[in-house]
Amino acid sequence: MPERSLLRIKLDSFRPLGEMVYESLRDAIVNQALKPGERLMETELADEMGVSRTPVREAIRKLELEGYVVMIPRKGAYVAGLSIKDINEVFEIRGALEALAAGLAASRATEEEIEEMELNLALEANHFESSDLLKTIEEDTKFHELIYKASRNNRLLGMIKELREQVQRFRTTTLAVPGRLKFALDEHRKIVEAIAARDVGRAQRAAREHIESAENALLEVISYQK
Repeated sequence: MPERSLLRIKLDSFRPLGEMVYESLRDAIVNQALKPGERLMETELADEMGVSRTPVREAIRKLELEGYVVMIPRKGAYVAGLSIKDINEVFEIRGALEALAAGLAASRATEEEIEEMELNLALEANHFESSDLLKTIEEDTKFHELIYKASRNNRLLGMIKELREQVQRFRTTTLAVPGRLKFALDEHRKIVEAIAARDVGRAQRAAREHIESAENALLEVISYQK
């Protein structure tokens, strides 16, 4: 098994052990410490995290239900990849939901929330100028969360987050595509401008175009990897 770093679970934590093991494995897949196609060996993973095999087995089953893991008969569990069809389906739904969130934010966001979005844009721009990819990605994630919050629809927020996590593990690679960070920042700026103008239709179009652009960048990365 390739070298990587999985967090050892703190057994004195008040949180349920199974939940911590699940989150550790999910984060490792999202961050590509566990890569697509890699086999998940219960015993080795349990040893790395300092737990028994039972919570690892339960976490793998949950990750399979969520699409992070595939079970191959007589071979075991493997980190799932994403097919072109998977990507098209996920982004098709995400585009509609992100547009809805931006439209709702345009009609419901407070002035303070809009100021937070504008501050976030400034931070994104600073990290972009300093070529700090990880910090830029952190601010990118916060940007979308600010819009979800301003939409005032918790069910919508949950649905979008679940879809985002399906492709979250590819975001570092996608945003590393030459020019993508600048385009993403410009797209974010258009969304905030539309929300600040209380223009629901423009906010929806800007959000949908942003998601379509992200999908195209991901497909470009995958095409280069083949």
